[in-house]
Amino acid sequence: MALAANPLAPRVDVHPGGIRAGLVWTLVRTDFKARYHGTIGGFLWALLKPMSMFVVLMGVFSFLFAGNPTYKLNLIVGLFLWDFFAEATKSGLTSLDARGYLLTKARVPSWILVVTSIANAAITLAVFWAVIVVFLVAAGHPPTVAALGAFAVYCAALMAIVIGFSLASSALFLRYRDLNQVWEVVLQAGFFVAPVIYPLEILPERFHFYLYIWPPTPVIEFSRAVLVRGVLPTPTGHAYLAMDAIICLLAGILIFRQLSPRAPEYV
Repeated sequence: MALAANPLAPRVDVHPGGIRAGLVWTLVRTDFKARYHGTIGGFLWALLKPMSMFVVLMGVFSFLFAGNPTYKLNLIVGLFLWDFFAEATKSGLTSLDARGYLLTKARVPSWILVVTSIANAAITLAVFWAVIVVFLVAAGHPPTVAALGAFAVYCAALMAIVIGFSLASSALFLRYRDLNQVWEVVLQAGFFVAPVIYPLEILPERFHFYLYIWPPTPVIEFSRAVLVRGVLPTPTGHAYLAMDAIICLLAGILIFRQLSPRAPEYV
């Protein structure tokens, strides 16, 4: 026989925001543990890939750009930002498919599954902050507080771009499975479109506009400007980056809201 609820017991109201915060923390923690479970190096593996790339590229291209004394600093800043962009967008694209069981077995806001999928890449980027600062200090270019603040804003803009892309692509991927392969090809080409391994100045200025259309380019270039050269980009450049981030985020939200209600049908 079921027991009746005690009418004198205090009522406990759980705020929806608290429930969602707990859900986000659980998803992030579970994904982090699952990714590095059973490995000896653990989280260090996330740092090994860009660091090994840095060593290889420095050995190859330092001879070509021997006249550029800040080449290694520009390279490490570009590599870390690119690694975040590539890893986060790949995780975001397949997030709904990888966590589809939660859509059918629990009442989980689908956008939370997408946003938390890039948490590992975001944590790695946060660790890269310390690595970048160490490199800059060791090279005699200690960043100022203003430079670090501007760099934080650029990272936030890149995060908005990634979230917008992830929201749109995750919903589209459930219907068009080739998107995963297409994006792999785009990333391979995009690595050379963005000025990661070469200074943008080696290209004619008339081509710079087309490179800036690729979202990682302004973030990489602006970050190098404030951290390495100590120069703040123009207000026009900041306005373009802000517009780029807002458009990507809003477009992603609109596409996701249009397609995500039918996501459980394709899982």
